[in-house]
Amino acid sequence: MGNEDDRIRPVHEGDSEPLFETRRKTGRVIAYRVFSASVFVCICLIWFYRMTVPVEIGENRTGLDRLIWLVMLIVEIWFGFYWVVTQSSRWNPVWRFTFSDRLSRRYGNDLPKLDVFVCTADPVIEPPLLVVNTVLSVAALDYPAEKLAVYLSDDGGSELTFYALTEAAEFAKTWVPFCKRFNVEPTSPAAYLSSKANGLDSAAEEVAKLYREMAARIETAARLGRVPEEARLKYGDGFSQWDAEATRRNHGTILQILVDGREENTIAIPTLVYLSREKRPQHHHNFKAGAMNALLRVSSKITCGRIILNLDCDMYANNSKSARDALCILLDEKEGKEIAFVQFPQCFDNVTRNDLYGSMMRAIADVDFLGLDGNGGSLYIGTGCFHRRDVICGRKYGEEEEEESERIQEPEMVKALAGCTYEENSQWGKEMGVKYGCPVEDVITGLAIQCRGWKSAYLNPDKNAFLGVAPTNLHQMLVQQRRWSEGDFQILLSEYSPVWYGKGKIGLGLILGYCCYCLWAPSSVPVLIYSVLTSLCLFKGIPLFPKVSSLWFIPFGYVTVAANAYSLAEFLWCGGTFLGWWNEQRMWLYRRTSSFLFGFMDTIKKLLGVSESAFVITAKVAEEEAAERYKEEVMEFGVESPMFILLGTLGMLNLFCFAAAVTRLAYGGGGGFKAMGFQFMITGVLVVLNWPLYEGMLLRKDRGKMPASVTVKSFVLALSACTCLAFL
Repeated sequence: MGNEDDRIRPVHEGDSEPLFETRRKTGRVIAYRVFSASVFVCICLIWFYRMTVPVEIGENRTGLDRLIWLVMLIVEIWFGFYWVVTQSSRWNPVWRFTFSDRLSRRYGNDLPKLDVFVCTADPVIEPPLLVVNTVLSVAALDYPAEKLAVYLSDDGGSELTFYALTEAAEFAKTWVPFCKRFNVEPTSPAAYLSSKANGLDSAAEEVAKLYREMAARIETAARLGRVPEEARLKYGDGFSQWDAEATRRNHGTILQILVDGREENTIAIPTLVYLSREKRPQHHHNFKAGAMNALLRVSSKITCGRIILNLDCDMYANNSKSARDALCILLDEKEGKEIAFVQFPQCFDNVTRNDLYGSMMRAIADVDFLGLDGNGGSLYIGTGCFHRRDVICGRKYGEEEEEESERIQEPEMVKALAGCTYEENSQWGKEMGVKYGCPVEDVITGLAIQCRGWKSAYLNPDKNAFLGVAPTNLHQMLVQQRRWSEGDFQILLSEYSPVWYGKGKIGLGLILGYCCYCLWAPSSVPVLIYSVLTSLCLFKGIPLFPKVSSLWFIPFGYVTVAANAYSLAEFLWCGGTFLGWWNEQRMWLYRRTSSFLFGFMDTIKKLLGVSESAFVITAKVAEEEAAERYKEEVMEFGVESPMFILLGTLGMLNLFCFAAAVTRLAYGGGGGFKAMGFQFMITGVLVVLNWPLYEGMLLRKDRGKMPASVTVKSFVLALSACTCLAFL
């Protein structure tokens, strides 16, 4: 048990006002339920049509025609089922509002200790200057410095990253007091200085000068690939922990407390710690989950913050009061006791006006997660999340909370906690800490916490708490989505599947909410079949839908128009633009026909023992020309990828089939359109969505165009499919 002084008690015991409020918008929810019920009725009519109405291809029906009709029935049953699953996140949304002024009145500065975990893994993909900006931003949070500690986990074991952190430690002595004195927002130096288009006052100019000098030293060291000798001399204890044989995959534990904010004779800045856990080739290191668990153990012997915030290295603090907002929920005497973690949305500061790659996922951040919260709690998405330390370490809801105070031990003893063999024959990665065995360890960890009786809360304030770096080319985005979809699908098939692991532990609405994401990968198969069959049957002249003049066309038309109209209205309500919505529709098509499909196949291969999961880091930098094209919202291809070959083949197939159908229509009169108008519309929309793809394959000359090898392969594959079909 901790000392009496370590316990957090309100300064004003009699203040019983809640620290946060949960609101529901009943009218909007009722209206949406009526709308969704009408869509479901039409979905049922579509199923009824497929099962009872004869194939609309005349008397010359073949076995292949009947098979196609059956496949369409199965695919549409899947679409209807998946649509029903997604409704769970829209039927019961809640909005959380915090009262940080009440928190200040009640507790003053007597707040729980907060440990911030920042994770990085590769100094090339995640440049050291980017990392230290994130570190400096959280070091300047509106929080008592003696209660705040920032830990940088460097899984790349890079001297350059350590050097950058030593520079940041020196600069923090100027930056943190400056932020506190002038209420600086955002607290990332790079973001703050870039936001000051109208110039800086004298105080800020001096700080900016120091930052530019620091940034120049860090970038020079990164470019040259070596640490300045004067830095080695100054921080000899730190650099001496790298031996001559050390590599990123083979080195001992490196631990250094660069700033000890608890010492009375230091400037009022937080504790700053560097950790690179031990890595050995013969030991599996469990990627980011392993790094998080090493941080949990090491920090418990240094500062032992009762609350933990974990951040990706590119997610800087944009709102210095985010920690106080989270504590309004976690410290609320009435409802806060059942909440294990508070999740903020993942937002970005580098998206284009119309969000070219759909990175914001506005409907998920501003709609779905509110519904998940109303059903028992949001997902844990791996960054921007405030946890109770004892809960993430295994405490069940209802068990007595244990207060811990810092217990500083000898550095070598603390280092052992981050060793390769420490977790052997232990519950770490199972019942303690972040879960192992899944590419999306965050989601599975949050689910396990909720299944122990806890709830979580989703907080989406007007001012974004954290801002990160979104992918700036198509391949980066697809690779990221491939990993997410693969990980979520693995959860569905694992012992932690929300369907059976969550049964009786969390509500049905939350189970379905998890399934929305767990079904991303398998949903790729019906989407691919639907888009290919619709185009190929249009090419062959086989009608798949009722005539536009038929009453049976009404449910098809209603579902299509209503669902897309609502999607657009929802997107605009979330602050997007029409072009942004159009871009997002394109990206969902590309994800479902490439990323999700490859994620699905990767999972199946893993189950069959053919391959193992790998953790792929998304690059955070782009070359100058590509960055300019991104700003101009020109889609970036540039590399050869199996996913691009698939997208190119599908795009060319849609184009060939649509062109053939239009030609047939021009020479054969309008009868074909009356019978196949819906197929014309679907294939035509696919062609329009793919316009940037056609540009990249056929029209552009810049370095960001589609590689010629991909274009040729796609053209040949699509043409071969059409040629084979023509002779059937």
